[in-house]
Amino acid sequence: MSQRPPESSTNEDLVCYPYSVGHRDEGVCLLLRMGPYRVLLDCGIEDISPLQTSGKPPADVVLCSHAHTDHAKGLLALHQAFPQLPIYASEVTTQLLPLNWQHLLPEKIPQFCQALPWRSPVEFADGLCAELFPAGHLPGAAAILLTYTGASRSYSVLYTGDFFLSNSRLVEGLHLDVLRNLEPDVLIIEGSYGTARHLHRRQQENQLMERINQSIAQQHCVLLPVPTLGLGQELLMLLRSHHLFTGRDVDIWVDGTVANGCDVYLELLSNFPASVQNFARHQPLFWDERVRPRVRRLDPHQRNSVGESPCIVFTDRRIDFREYCQPGNRHWVILLPQQPRYSVNFDFSLLSGRTPGSSIPSSVLAEVESYLLAQHSDGMGTTQLIHNLRPKHVIFIHGSPNYLADLTGLEELQNRYHLHSPAAGTLVELPIGETFVQPAPPAETNYEGELIELETLVTITLPNAITTDPRWKNFADTGLVEARWQGEDLVLRGLSQRELLSQGSNIRVPIDAECCGNCLHMRGQRCWNQASPLYEFKVTPEGYCPVFEPAAQAEK
Repeated sequence: MSQRPPESSTNEDLVCYPYSVGHRDEGVCLLLRMGPYRVLLDCGIEDISPLQTSGKPPADVVLCSHAHTDHAKGLLALHQAFPQLPIYASEVTTQLLPLNWQHLLPEKIPQFCQALPWRSPVEFADGLCAELFPAGHLPGAAAILLTYTGASRSYSVLYTGDFFLSNSRLVEGLHLDVLRNLEPDVLIIEGSYGTARHLHRRQQENQLMERINQSIAQQHCVLLPVPTLGLGQELLMLLRSHHLFTGRDVDIWVDGTVANGCDVYLELLSNFPASVQNFARHQPLFWDERVRPRVRRLDPHQRNSVGESPCIVFTDRRIDFREYCQPGNRHWVILLPQQPRYSVNFDFSLLSGRTPGSSIPSSVLAEVESYLLAQHSDGMGTTQLIHNLRPKHVIFIHGSPNYLADLTGLEELQNRYHLHSPAAGTLVELPIGETFVQPAPPAETNYEGELIELETLVTITLPNAITTDPRWKNFADTGLVEARWQGEDLVLRGLSQRELLSQGSNIRVPIDAECCGNCLHMRGQRCWNQASPLYEFKVTPEGYCPVFEPAAQAEK
């Protein structure tokens, strides 16, 4: 049962009430009470009615960490409901915010957000101050340090928003040295990737560039659905500067709201790192028809013809992909970014080229793959920031509940900090005392199994309870695992269909073998035989099923 948000009072308690914590497809909206003041951190909710229940402003001041939709989309409605409520953000964020409401005419979007300087404390009310630190992740993204000095108590809270320790192409990472040993009473931190560990940022970039390069070399077209802000502009800059594409005779098209985001970025050039500004002195950052690869804006009427030659297209992530993948055009490779909190929903029937109910095969229009180009810190970066700050309380938000549970389950954190991972509507009281009382550990997530060593193999059995975790579906996708040593520990990892396909792509199968590679119904690495148990699944060339039909027979 949801609890009520805290009201203003004259006492000096420290309390956090999350209206929304960024689980799965939720946005982030947190109410923090520091003594007599209420501070709203972000407003990434579509429906602001929970903020209007009393008829009075829900807070004394609103602070927006950055301009991404899941942190900002409710701000305009909040301003319209309470025009006198002050809303603040960094200067860059104030200029990016209008991109969240592109369905409105520019004149319908008032300049309601006031800009705050970097690294300079600003006092909003007697004893209440805020200071912004660049957080990486997105131009203008801020980590917000709030301090309250009362008659008898003082508090400090650091809210990271979305942060990234690594440098990306257009944004410098969060600098730990300016925050080290800050020791806030409370750290509110995102845990998008849980305890997962990632390759170095440059390795991620190179892997993605290699995949795009391979597609273009095969005379394919590449479609990259991306958000309006952030990832799309990063990838454009990466393509413009990566050695595999510098001087490459290829067209890059930018469609929809992503193009509008590029236009606003160009107005903010003086806020980008020196390397980006230097690049822009020699050639345009985005729109350029002179220097290869050429970058152009795509008009909607061009969508059905752009695939006539190999190209790269950036578009909105909610677009109907069939507008590009037209019959008779080239093969398309659709690359979807891996989102740590969201499952990628895609209608694979769009790729079969088959009329519903028809058994007449036709060419595959496209194939879908995913890639990782992280915009948030991984588990190591998250724990590194926590240990450098040394807070008393840590509140984890912005991640799937399972990922956040992995973080709260880390012994290295449990032994040092009070850990919280609240659901929306759950009041979090944050008592600050001199003595650390170790918090109760979260629900057990370890599973005890049994190992049986035979002459020719080793069998590991685990309890069936492990399958209730939503991550099991991906782990057990193919039924195959990879094992490797990590020090004295043996780590198991599920092999995905994509990995099996990439491993099997170079395997030559005998022409007379009854396998998927020689089957009539394998097209675009998928099985399209409705009678097969593998129907619509990706299959390896050497795979086999009972309803195999030789492709050579159909040609006779």
